[in-house]
Amino acid sequence: MLRKWDIIVFLFGGVSYGMIEIIWRQHTHWSMVILGGLCFSILYRLFNIMDNYSLLEKCVLGATVITCLEFLTGWVVNIIFGMGVWNYGRMPLNLFGQVCLLYSVMWGVLCIPINFISKGIKAYEKRR
Repeated sequence: MLRKWDIIVFLFGGVSYGMIEIIWRQHTHWSMVILGGLCFSILYRLFNIMDNYSLLEKCVLGATVITCLEFLTGWVVNIIFGMGVWNYGRMPLNLFGQVCLLYSVMWGVLCIPINFISKGIKAYEKRR
């Protein structure tokens, strides 16, 4: 069942990622806002049940989740629909131009603030 907090978390993740992309690439695409919301929603749930895991373990899991979702999204929007939202084809260690090792590592680093933001949102949610 979809709760109010699920929507808030999804919107927070989508808007935050859209803003990160605008800062990083000077533009974004609506599919990235949806992907950002989905990634943050999944990591929010995972990180809040992984209390006994280290930050490094959460970052590795988070990077894996984000990279897999990025690959699936890229396969749909870039390869199937030919929208050309991104192409990592010139990056070393890429997979069909949709994901690459450098950005996977960056997703892992991004999981550091995601972990702390998730804890903060969860604490605020419990007080409500």
